[in-house]
Amino acid sequence: MRAAIWYGVKDVQVRTIEEPKVTSGTVKIKVEWCGICGTDLHEYLAGPIFIPGEEAHPLTNEKAPVILGHEFAGEVVEIGDGVSTVKVGDRVAVEPILSCGKCPECRTGKYNLCESLGFHGLAGGGGGFSEYTVVKENMVHKLPDNMSFEQGALVEPTAVAVHAVRQSKVKVGDVVAVFGAGPIGLLTIQAAKAAGARQIIAVEVSEERKEFAKKVGADVVLDPRQVDVVQEIKQLTSGGVDVSFEVAGIDAVLNQAIESTKADGQIIIVSIWEKTATILPNNLVLKERDIKGVIAYRDIFPSVIQLIANGSIKAEELITKKIDLKDIVEEGFESLVKEKNHVKILVKPGTLLQ
Repeated sequence: MRAAIWYGVKDVQVRTIEEPKVTSGTVKIKVEWCGICGTDLHEYLAGPIFIPGEEAHPLTNEKAPVILGHEFAGEVVEIGDGVSTVKVGDRVAVEPILSCGKCPECRTGKYNLCESLGFHGLAGGGGGFSEYTVVKENMVHKLPDNMSFEQGALVEPTAVAVHAVRQSKVKVGDVVAVFGAGPIGLLTIQAAKAAGARQIIAVEVSEERKEFAKKVGADVVLDPRQVDVVQEIKQLTSGGVDVSFEVAGIDAVLNQAIESTKADGQIIIVSIWEKTATILPNNLVLKERDIKGVIAYRDIFPSVIQLIANGSIKAEELITKKIDLKDIVEEGFESLVKEKNHVKILVKPGTLLQ
């Protein structure tokens, strides 16, 4: 089978490798579509971050090179002994978190905070940028008949956004700012709207992504190149937003998010950072602002699948291109680096696109 493998910075190669085999308690999936995530792009440009580089990951016992891809959906083609929740032919999305089940965080149900946290498609053990992959039964979630595989591939990034909003203090009637209108930021706009935010302000520099932000529900879109974002938001909101979401991973943007939040408000950091950020603690202390980080998701995939299935979140509107696996570098990673008009690129690992 074909698979896209990470070997190093800007070194992702499509190779032919053996198909994985099912074992007890696992499910083999024929991958239909897999999305390129911002995390995949970080790994391509500056990894290893989540990819185990020098030492093998404790849950997979693998290190680079590894198969990439963790936003995917497909069809169950084989099940191992003891599997009872899915059958051959089921259409599924995969929750790609790898957790130990033994550490204090796992024992309290917060498996996304596992001491040995990993992701299928980053930590070894296979990935979605391959024609077939094998995962544990508990990672597989059925898709309803009215959901496409393309929508299924977007369940994972949507889960990130929904989890971020759930972990925040957003209440019905609140005013929210989302800093960064990439895929997760755009999905956070939709998740905040679904949670009852009455006004959503998006902050973005890309012309194309500003238009996407308006399309998916932002009431106001600000460009920091054109206005003083902090002052503009304070004017629009009489002092600041209730909750701001930082989804850009840029030092200056994080500080804008903090300063745009009202006294006793909250800042949620959603992005994964490649380098250290610098903030002035007094901007938190003197206004009693609350800052919180979130990672991935937990116990949320069934709800997210329903939000997409019933149209509350229109994740499929973010798809800007579909490509074949053989083109993943030039038409995928490099395209996302060079062409800011793209939001979500889906990759077809199997049958060549016509």
